[in-house]
Amino acid sequence: MPIPIRLVTFDLLHTLVTPRYPIHIQYSRVFEPFLGPLNPDTLKDSFGIALRQLQAEKPVYGSDVTGWWSAVIRPTALGAGADEKVLDASLGAIVPELMSAFSTKEGYKAFDDSLPALHRLHELGIRTAVVSNADSRMLSVLRDLDFPSYLNPILLSESEEIEKPAPEIFLRALVRVNAELEKPIAPLECLHVGDEVVCDYKGALSAGMRALLLERPGTEIDEESIERVKDLHEVVGWVEGSTSYPTF
Repeated sequence: MPIPIRLVTFDLLHTLVTPRYPIHIQYSRVFEPFLGPLNPDTLKDSFGIALRQLQAEKPVYGSDVTGWWSAVIRPTALGAGADEKVLDASLGAIVPELMSAFSTKEGYKAFDDSLPALHRLHELGIRTAVVSNADSRMLSVLRDLDFPSYLNPILLSESEEIEKPAPEIFLRALVRVNAELEKPIAPLECLHVGDEVVCDYKGALSAGMRALLLERPGTEIDEESIERVKDLHEVVGWVEGSTSYPTF
């Protein structure tokens, strides 16, 4: 007998939501009144380097999200050639502006298929939730973008103090959903959807859940033995017609 899906958990960034404009473009616009024009392509490179370094050194945002992002923003600007003295004098204004922008629909937008897919899963009686390596600002982003209240619970690595691909963060979502149900959902009745092989796909499988890798246009991942979809409409179709689950 096929095992039906009763819960679908989603990653957030690049799965349900995406930056309204490329991050380095948004950074460039905020930087310019304070630091003058900085090359957006150089900003893109320096942002990636600063972000990856801090993620490795200080995962789950520590105890100070604003301080954590300040430690990304400063080297991003410096790496793009900003004057250090001018930057340090302006950082107290730059950081709050960027933090605010990426707390609302000013910084993010929903993919066109996100809300229709969530609504369809809700119509099918399937619970939906979020498991994301993000900070608490994403709660206000989801509200501002009119995501439904039944997308619940929302597990964010900042508040959970644990990150994907750890199995525990996936299982916590299941525990919280089951707290409201008479018939508990088993891990094999859960599907996780996200765009990262290690954090999303392999992390969910390690928790005993099923998984689909979301490969939106322009983001092909060269790895075999992974079941993948191109959009969230395919996820709904997979849930409706699935008779087996991927193995790893």
